[in-house]
Amino acid sequence: MRLRSNKDETSKGATNEASKSSNRTKQLKITSTHNKESDKVNIANNNLPVIAGVEITTDAEGRFNLNALHKASGTGSNKAPNQWLRTKQAQELIDELGSNPLKDNQAANMRLGRKVIESVHGGTSPGTFAHELLAVSYAGWISPSFQLQVNQTFIDYRSGKLVDQVQVQIPQSLPEALRLAADLAEQKAELEHKVEEMKPDVAALERIAKSDGSMCVTDAAKQLQVKPKSLFDLMSHNKWIYRRMGTSWVGYQEKIQQRLIEHKVTVVIKPDGEEKTVSQVRITPKGISKLAKMLSVDKAA
Repeated sequence: MRLRSNKDETSKGATNEASKSSNRTKQLKITSTHNKESDKVNIANNNLPVIAGVEITTDAEGRFNLNALHKASGTGSNKAPNQWLRTKQAQELIDELGSNPLKDNQAANMRLGRKVIESVHGGTSPGTFAHELLAVSYAGWISPSFQLQVNQTFIDYRSGKLVDQVQVQIPQSLPEALRLAADLAEQKAELEHKVEEMKPDVAALERIAKSDGSMCVTDAAKQLQVKPKSLFDLMSHNKWIYRRMGTSWVGYQEKIQQRLIEHKVTVVIKPDGEEKTVSQVRITPKGISKLAKMLSVDKAA
């Protein structure tokens, strides 16, 4: 009987210890996963936040990697995520956010009812991944200035303002480095040459756009350095002008209202002395500028 009693007490003690351990785990609300979970890295935004050259990765639920934030901060081990998680402030925030509907308002792919923080051990992407609000709070625990930087980066991330970073292959040898330098120098020279070639045209178009008065299609073609027939075809194809059989060109009312073209009506005296009213489509300075852009697009294509 004594042996059975000792055995029962041992069993009860083990049960109590397991219960306490379970309660501590629930209090922190951290679920540790292994290789299977770490392989579920899913990026909702192709342009991940980058702080101090460190890419802040997210997991499948849109939580941010606190270890990446710690690396970006450049601080020591005393500011590591596990140190922050031991603080009363962190635990209270985790508890509050876990039961607060606000957690489901995160724009970065946070699914309804998911954990606000999760620790991933092993695999290709280990680390502690946390809800955006927790990540910003952790950054504030590191330093106020770092919190502002992280918060602004996350705002840009959500709004889609982050741009693709140019991926440059790092040369692995001296010949590769020399070839890369030569290619970059050649590209720079070509761009500078194109800019120099465009300067006269840009200056001329700016003067035309600011000038008063309109010009006929033939004169406009000279300014734009194209054949008159090509300009007539361009304007007709893009529904600036049209004409019926045996009549002169007429402008579309929409383009007239946009002040791209106008009609000039003149009275001419015929050889027999009779007067004749002639209507002519003329292009305004605004229209010249618009046509120049259209022609540049056609040339680029």
